[in-house]
Amino acid sequence: MTFLGGWGRRRSGVKVKQKKGQMKEIEISNHAGIKAPVITHAFAVDKGHYGYIWKIYIEAEAPNGEMDKIAVVVDQTGYGYYPTDWIILKPHYRKHFTGYLQWNTFSSKASYLPEWTKITVKVSILDKAGNESNAVVFPFTFESGVKDQYKYQLPAPFDKQNIPQIGHIMIDLYYENR
Repeated sequence: MTFLGGWGRRRSGVKVKQKKGQMKEIEISNHAGIKAPVITHAFAVDKGHYGYIWKIYIEAEAPNGEMDKIAVVVDQTGYGYYPTDWIILKPHYRKHFTGYLQWNTFSSKASYLPEWTKITVKVSILDKAGNESNAVVFPFTFESGVKDQYKYQLPAPFDKQNIPQIGHIMIDLYYENR
């Protein structure tokens, strides 16, 4: 499967095997034959209340050891796309990492969001040469009354102790009450 588009770069060729809540990549390379970063595993829950502390778990690697930044794009139903949020990777995460991105979904720009507001979060990784990894997409619905929303079973490889936080997603959601 080939993904095209996003940030004006040509996406890498990807062969994908998907399981529930995870995405495992088999092979990825850009069209010049240079290996691009690869998101090998990903997981996130798909619903929570407004203000939920959402963790998006990612495992990624780069054969060249030059992963540079994570791109996070949010699309909100009824609003549209927000500007890309960039998370710069620390040097020790540039070859391989297993960790999570944290998003405190309470927004300083909206006192509340209506029940069942839907968002989609797309995450990809760019290396220093501008090669973009495969993208993983996470749908999320804001719902009150979700039982035990912080008690979920993490799949491998995220089921180990002490998974580090790689960065914060810094996007403030909007809601206009018309």
